[in-house]
Amino acid sequence: MFSEEKDDNIEEISAEETPAEEAVTEETPAEEAVTEETPAEEAAAEETPAEEAVTEETPAEEAVTEETPAEEAENDKNDSYPFDFIIGKKLGMTSIFLDNGASMPCTVIEAGPCKIVQVKTEDKEGYSALQIGFGELKNSNKPIDGHFNKANLKNSLSVLKEFRKSDVTPELLGKEISVNSFREGEYVTVSGVSKGKGFAGHMKRHNFGGGRASHGKNSVMRKAGSVGAGTWPGRVWPGTRMAGRMGGDKVTVENLKVLKIDNEKNLLFVKGAIPGPSKSIVYIEK
Repeated sequence: MFSEEKDDNIEEISAEETPAEEAVTEETPAEEAVTEETPAEEAAAEETPAEEAVTEETPAEEAVTEETPAEEAENDKNDSYPFDFIIGKKLGMTSIFLDNGASMPCTVIEAGPCKIVQVKTEDKEGYSALQIGFGELKNSNKPIDGHFNKANLKNSLSVLKEFRKSDVTPELLGKEISVNSFREGEYVTVSGVSKGKGFAGHMKRHNFGGGRASHGKNSVMRKAGSVGAGTWPGRVWPGTRMAGRMGGDKVTVENLKVLKIDNEKNLLFVKGAIPGPSKSIVYIEK
């Protein structure tokens, strides 16, 4: 009996344990539930188009970057017209060192900015030229302001200069000419008014050598000598080199090399000396 009961108990226990296994197997739907959560992951994966939408916004940034070349093209269009001239103010002389260590004397010029005040064409004025202005005029009046208002300029300019230029268009009226028109290494021509030295003798003014200081000569060392014949023409020819006021003349110096350019301060460094004192107006051409 005992053995039979034991067997029955064993069978009952095994029979009772099977539902536990079934319970374990029944827990598999929970795993399926976990696996059923994968659509949430798929939903998260489906959210990637939003990221794609974010990445799709990059063309807008590209569009912004694409606008800059248009602006550069417009600036290049404004700067494409070749301006070979400018008005400046002589600031003084200094020396700069080149790459090889050599000291080079140069003149510092405040070149521009200048405004195109008037455009002259062959149809109206009979020749082609540009009138540009430099420096602010402190004391002005209505007639002067009216001339600058035609170029849509608020402030009147103190210095006006006309430069011959072919193929000019009315669209250039009011445009600005800056030192950017020049490049380092170019050669320019500078015109200005030389320093006034007052009344000077013929030796200093015209570099005469004077008379002899020996062989019986007396009080003739710094004399001018003969200035003309007595019989004919019986007068002194106009333009005879004699004593007089020295300086204050228009002087042009050619082939001056541009050593350095400061675009921020509108400075032009030119090799050598140029005519005129400091703070005098000079005209620069290529």
